[in-house]
Amino acid sequence: EKKARVEDALNATRAAVEEGIVPGGGVALVNSQAALDGLKLDHDEQTGVAIVRKALEEPLKQICVNAGIEGAIAVEKVRGSAKGIGLDGRIGGKFLHPGPGYGGSCFPKDTLALVRTAQEAKAPLRLVETVVDINARRKKSMVARVIAACDGSVAGKTVAVLGLTFKPNTDDMRESPSLDIVPALLAGGAKVRAHDPEGMAEAKKLLNGVDYCSGPYEAMKGADALVIITEWNAFRSLDLARMKALLKSPVVVDLRNIYNPREMEAAGFRYSSIGRPPAAFEEE
Repeated sequence: EKKARVEDALNATRAAVEEGIVPGGGVALVNSQAALDGLKLDHDEQTGVAIVRKALEEPLKQICVNAGIEGAIAVEKVRGSAKGIGLDGRIGGKFLHPGPGYGGSCFPKDTLALVRTAQEAKAPLRLVETVVDINARRKKSMVARVIAACDGSVAGKTVAVLGLTFKPNTDDMRESPSLDIVPALLAGGAKVRAHDPEGMAEAKKLLNGVDYCSGPYEAMKGADALVIITEWNAFRSLDLARMKALLKSPVVVDLRNIYNPREMEAAGFRYSSIGRPPAAFEEE
């Protein structure tokens, strides 16, 4: 079974290259529905596409940010390439959004197993190793965003965290970005108040020193900053005026881009998100 899994992943990655998604190790942007329809990717090949995509998408966004071109044009270029790939229904666009890193029980486990097996066979897969490394660094880098939003330090401050599970509509905490972000905030001297619609029972087994709250508004009461880690639908429809009144400081760090920057700015928030400048878009 393990050998079959490895062979599937190897074949999937090779198919992604052969079908022109990453020719010669570079990036080919798929711009037409006709081209997408011609890829003929099966389930295992989609895994290869996911590996390639995760290795390239976040670094492209970070390049824009580090180069000081985190503007609408640069962001739209990255979003456009993701949208092009997502037009193929067999791949889909559901998980092509920027965020704090992937988690769960499947993809992290499978990529790590593939890396170890390849290393043991003395045939390392640098692409997959890069995916794993990028994801680990991605989660840790989110803490720096929160600290920056809090004027360079979270010591003695209260940070409200909304969402703890690795994705919405589950209580699964396995490999969730919150497992890196929350402990780092606590280590930095912050008091963390958190709420998750379904994951708090599991979170309590893994995250100590957190004040678990029964609802999102309770979590943000008197907080110096609000951090959104998981994109639960319940968080998308929160009352912005009530949020601002409850927060000690109107600082929102949206790691899932669930809010519109213009609306947040108009509501009086100091708002930051992933790969977008403040007030960059009228609509999402």
